Amino acid sequence: MTDQNMADFYDSVRRYHSQREKGFAHEATGALGRSFYFGQNKSRRRRSLLAPVLFALTSAFLLKATIFYTVGPANYQDRLARLEAGEGFDKFGAWLMQSEPVTEFLAKKIGQGVNALKS
Repeated sequence: MTDQNMADFYDSVRRYHSQREKGFAHEATGALGRSFYFGQNKSRRRRSLLAPVLFALTSAFLLKATIFYTVGPANYQDRLARLEAGEGFDKFGAWLMQSEPVTEFLAKKIGQGVNALKS
């Protein structure tokens, strides 16, 4: 029979030598040494796709609202009509750039902000 304490000791020594061979030095418990930054078992943080998707949607709506406010509703609709008359990606662009209540609401808010800055 082997002594359990000796088995634990030799297991610790084996792990220590294994880590040394991989380039890790002896580190005190709780210290932020090399293994903290470059450790083998460092789990990768899962990132949610929600934040980038929300950022992209918000940016797209703000861009559309800014264009809508800048060129005006009548001119904007005229440009959309010209895009719809086009071929290929022009029709897709017209579908993407069509004005919806969110775009019109944001354009109204941009206009209020600009008017508040002017006065």
